[in-house]
Amino acid sequence: MNGEITDAIIEAAKKYAETLFKTDTSGHDFFHTMRVCRIANYIAKEEHTDPYVVQLAALLHDVDDRKLSPETYKHKDHAVSFMQKYHISNSVYRLICTIIEEVSYQGTDSVTPSSIEGKCVQDADRLDALGAIGIARVFAYSGSRNRPLYDPAIKPMLSMDKETYYQHTSTAINHFYEKLFYLKDMMNTETAKRIAEQREQYMKNFVTVFLNEWDMADFIEGITSAAK
Repeated sequence: MNGEITDAIIEAAKKYAETLFKTDTSGHDFFHTMRVCRIANYIAKEEHTDPYVVQLAALLHDVDDRKLSPETYKHKDHAVSFMQKYHISNSVYRLICTIIEEVSYQGTDSVTPSSIEGKCVQDADRLDALGAIGIARVFAYSGSRNRPLYDPAIKPMLSMDKETYYQHTSTAINHFYEKLFYLKDMMNTETAKRIAEQREQYMKNFVTVFLNEWDMADFIEGITSAAK
């Protein structure tokens, strides 16, 4: 299927994504796109599927994102414009548009991609929301939206549907419970599942330490131990 997607088109897509995201400070910047592309390409090879289709879909997966580009979201204007410019065939065009449509986390309305290429891209996007990078992105996004680090009075809202999830405003720490701790069990490929195990555990350890420090539990425990 990938015969028409050349290395030159992949390089052009990278430059296109860089143009769109070079000033982003929400954690959805050009480097996020490139990490997703690299992870998706790795998964595609492990899962024995088309790396060219996967790479192009990964590079375009955020260009019409609902949060980042609401004015182009409905018709995927940026992705469509790019693929038309490079004369991507109708079959690949439709596949990539479907991948973009299915990739996003949408709470309880999230979908399992209908193609193996889509599963690779969705897994890669979700893996970049986990681990040390995932933690950094939580706080980058929360800061960009003027959300607080944490407020014990604001409880996490669990199992939200699509519209509730998009409209909901919370804290950075609550985001771990409202989305990120669901992702490991939503991975599609065996490759991603293996990677997600370690990255989720790292995040859980971080949240545990954060909450202990917030309540000074670590400080109090240290004093108690020293007094014994």
